[in-house]
Amino acid sequence: MLAITTLLTPQYAARINRIIKGLEMEFGLDDVQATPDPHITYQLAGVRKLSALKNVLREVAAATTPFEVHTTGLGVFPGPNPVIYIPVLRTNELNHLHQRVIQATAPLCLRTDKFSGPECWLPHISLALHDTTPELLGPVLQYLNQQTFNLRLTLDNLAILRQEGDLFLCEELFPFEGAPLPPAPAPIPVTALSQHISVSITKK
Repeated sequence: MLAITTLLTPQYAARINRIIKGLEMEFGLDDVQATPDPHITYQLAGVRKLSALKNVLREVAAATTPFEVHTTGLGVFPGPNPVIYIPVLRTNELNHLHQRVIQATAPLCLRTDKFSGPECWLPHISLALHDTTPELLGPVLQYLNQQTFNLRLTLDNLAILRQEGDLFLCEELFPFEGAPLPPAPAPIPVTALSQHISVSITKK
């Protein structure tokens, strides 16, 4: 399976990786580091032809303008190995990009994961997964609670992550190249006109 993602810009990737490194030092959690590039995932997919996938993602990226999203708080996907993550707030722009990725790749996919659909998709940035336990969840969240996770991120690319041995590495990155919308024209000043009407009544 390939992951279709957006990689975080270097400034925020470094910040997330510092948090992840802190979890390794405090609790020994390092499985998330199998993907060295912090990212937001739109879809996991098996495809017929990688070159065709690259072509359609290049087209989507070429028509997309960089835009901002916000994160807030922490989230947990429960289970035997809980996933700890930073939620990314869904916006119209982010939903539209996700929809375009799903539609463009649908003819190429042999299989996808059930959480990629628009009803289930929860964009997020993973901080810990696979090597967590329910017993560690409380102490890890208490540790993370000392930090703030209200971030403003600029999304400016699509990227394919592909498994290479034990790692998931960037296969190719497609920068957003859409032109920003022109500024709205200044409003035309409205001049109020007053008109005096005189009525003359003549008595016959």
